[in-house]
Formats: sequence, structure tokens, C-alpha cells
Amino acid sequence: MTEEESLKTRVEEWMVGQMPIIQMHGGTSAVREADPETGEVVVELGGTCAGCGISNVTARNIRRDLITDFPEVDDVVVRVPSTGDTGSDTVEGGRGGELQFANESAGHF
Repeated sequence: MTEEESLKTRVEEWMVGQMPIIQMHGGTSAVREADPETGEVVVELGGTCAGCGISNVTARNIRRDLITDFPEVDDVVVRVPSTGDTGSDTVEGGRGGELQFANESAGHF
């Protein structure tokens, strides 16, 4: 396992610990990148997080907690689809239709 895979695995495991909160509201998450050299982590929220009025709070909390809990993480980008598509025409992780991401990076649940 490479250093990058190790960080990604650890972040994914951390996210699983957070998933009951996200799943409770019909949301999903996926760790897209975790680079230990740059300290950047990219997480995508989907499902009912898309278009949710408090997804920015969830994203802000994820960002804050990952930076706090992982010393090698310096920057966290949390992408939240803004389309609200969650119907039967979904793709991976409950995300639906064409993804449109908000420009602002938020932080936690």
C-alpha cells in the first residue's frame, strides 16, 4: 500500500465513522483524492446532500475535523452537487444526473 493509498484508506475509514450522520439524512460521501505530499483531500457529498440547505455546514465540519484529526492534511475540498438530483437516474453513491458543484468549499456536518 502506498502512502497516498494509506491516507485515502484512513480518511475513508474516518468518513465511514461520520456516515451515520450523513446517511441518517439520505446523504452519501466519497473520498476522491488524498495526497499526503500536498496535504490535499477531496471529498464529494451526494444523495440528499445535493441541494440541502445545511450541506455547507456538513462540508465545513468535515473540513475542520479532517484537518484536526490528520496532521498530514492541510487542505480539504468538499464538493457538494447543487442539482439536487437523487432519483432513479443516479450514478455512483446515490449521485444523480449531471453533477454541478458549488464554487465554495464548505466544512463539516
